Amino acid sequence: MSVSSAKRDYYEVLGVGRDAAPEQVKKAYRRLAHKYHPDRNSESGAEAKFKEAAEAYEVLSDATKRQRYDQHGHAGLSGVGMHDFSHMGVDDIFSMFNDIFSDAFGGSRRGRNRGADLQTEVELSLAEVLSGAQRPLSFSLHDTCDTCAGTGAAPGSQRQSCHTCGGYGQVEQAGGLGSLFGRVIRTCPTCHGRGSTIVTPCGSCRGSGRTPKERSVTVQIPPGVHDGQAVRLRGEGEPGEDGSQRGDLHCYIRVKPHPFLERNNSDLVCRMPISFTQAALGANVEVPTLTGKADLKVPRGTQHGQVFRLNGLGVPDMRSGRRGDELVQVLVEIPRKLRREQEKLLREFASTEDRTVLPESRGFFDRLMEYIAGSNGD
Repeated sequence: MSVSSAKRDYYEVLGVGRDAAPEQVKKAYRRLAHKYHPDRNSESGAEAKFKEAAEAYEVLSDATKRQRYDQHGHAGLSGVGMHDFSHMGVDDIFSMFNDIFSDAFGGSRRGRNRGADLQTEVELSLAEVLSGAQRPLSFSLHDTCDTCAGTGAAPGSQRQSCHTCGGYGQVEQAGGLGSLFGRVIRTCPTCHGRGSTIVTPCGSCRGSGRTPKERSVTVQIPPGVHDGQAVRLRGEGEPGEDGSQRGDLHCYIRVKPHPFLERNNSDLVCRMPISFTQAALGANVEVPTLTGKADLKVPRGTQHGQVFRLNGLGVPDMRSGRRGDELVQVLVEIPRKLRREQEKLLREFASTEDRTVLPESRGFFDRLMEYIAGSNGD
């Protein structure tokens, strides 16, 4: 029932074997990124494939994430600070993998201030969908380095203007023979678009300006949320390049199956077995609900598959707040074995049956006789 279950295998996405070396993974991703980059491929679905490849590369290029993925598949990546590529623009991805794109796409990457989004998962019971829930979350992310405040330079040192681009962050290059572009503006390969370089790198982050950190937050999940739906926590993602505006954390909801109830929008469906004597004579039965049990009166002559409605016992609609209903479908069970006295009583009952007074049977046998008569006529 999870979103992740619909994702393709990351090795399949990149077209590499499970024993592929890091350099092979990088080469495969770069090839796909070049093929499906939106600036070069205008076909429908190209951007989605570009993002899919980026997500696969993020996992397979990280030794820890790759190990967890190899052992547990997509489910093993929950809570490890995965980026939410479905909500990221192409520029977000460039900012993450600029070491790959700086010479391949260069000018396509524009400076950005907002940090990358992250995603995680929370599992709820169906009863919690009824009332809503709070969940503490712990996840890892690359946050601003405390030592250098995100500059990447050692405390007391200064960045210097990039000698390659002169501080502009971009360089102009000829596209080359057969290129799609005559002359292109590329991101400076030396400073990666920042316009300055580090003379003395920070010892804590090695000049990246980011260090791995653990972060804890609490997410408020509203009543009526659906399986696969995301709750966004604004500003709980990674910081931007200038250390200011953070991305968001997208918390995807997974709703555990209920032993008796299934959800249909705001309604709940319960399939309730009853005996054929209860169906014939009528009965009062107890039906499971999200808050315990409810009494249901089964009228005499109830038919197999008949549906009864318990008003207001469903789950709330997220927009209106109004609760749906619980729909109880009765399933008439026929005993597989009968005691001798039970069989005797049933045979006595069968001898008293008048099929002509049963509306369903009468209609069936009338049509059957017409069918037989028509067949003999042919």
